[in-house]
Amino acid sequence: MALTIGVDVGGTKVAAGVVDDDGAILEKVLRPTPSTDPEETALVIGEVVDLLRGKHPEVAAVGLGTAGFVDEDRSTVLFAPNLAWRDEPIKKKVEDHVGLPVVVENDGNATAWGEARFGAGRGQDFMVCVTLGTGIGAGIIIHGELSRGAFGIGAEAGHFRVVPDGRRCGCGNRGCWEQYASGNALVHEARDLARVAPAMAGRLLELGGGRPDGINGHQVTQAAREGDPAALECFRTVAQWAGQGLADLGAILDPGAFVIGGGLSDAGDLLLDPIRTAFENALTGRGHRPKPQIRIAELGPAAGIVGAADLARI
Repeated sequence: MALTIGVDVGGTKVAAGVVDDDGAILEKVLRPTPSTDPEETALVIGEVVDLLRGKHPEVAAVGLGTAGFVDEDRSTVLFAPNLAWRDEPIKKKVEDHVGLPVVVENDGNATAWGEARFGAGRGQDFMVCVTLGTGIGAGIIIHGELSRGAFGIGAEAGHFRVVPDGRRCGCGNRGCWEQYASGNALVHEARDLARVAPAMAGRLLELGGGRPDGINGHQVTQAAREGDPAALECFRTVAQWAGQGLADLGAILDPGAFVIGGGLSDAGDLLLDPIRTAFENALTGRGHRPKPQIRIAELGPAAGIVGAADLARI
């Protein structure tokens, strides 16, 4: 049984796990991310690998998944919006620390690979995985292989622009898809509704402690599950944007399936049903072409760890 370690490096936490060749996580550790200090972040990654390797000395390689632009050699993070990484040679730093081969990959790509190999994308040679979380990540599988683009930084679907001069995005542009179809977008809709129509948003305000700014994504989901009309309207709005974006991706890539992951996917059919409706209404040539399936991801938050670990074997 070949063991590798997958590390999911986020803006707030570093999650690492020992993964076998069936995609099962045997042991997992979490550490806070010192996101403003590149050297400390590399040190924390090395420490979690050392900890896991101490219990599983047969580990053969390490895969790192991180939000940001990873170069074509899978060694340098060119830019990470939530970490202080700019042209960061993270592969070399971690290899020097742990003495094992290291592969670096974008976290959306790692998640897509995990779902393609062991989750909802199994058996699909053409699949797009979209993670609806704080922002939007994505990964593309073509002919059973991960498609990374000419320079390694493809599949940044969250940053195609859907509204010219729209909401400001952390990438530096305005109107990006993730500003309208992510978990943050759901919270934005709920808070905005609570400000302009507090009588309608009574349940949301109750859950948010009486303040629009106190409303979070978990509370919007809770209220929607209770049947609250305001929360359901917020879900419909975000799902409309999500379905439209998937339809645009469908027109370009023609996948056999979309796999929807990220924190927002925890809402299940509350999100998926209106996404499917919006997708079918927006798909070009609808009624005259096969439609891809739209599925909820199966691996949950573990997908990035599992995918990164498996990519380290390739």
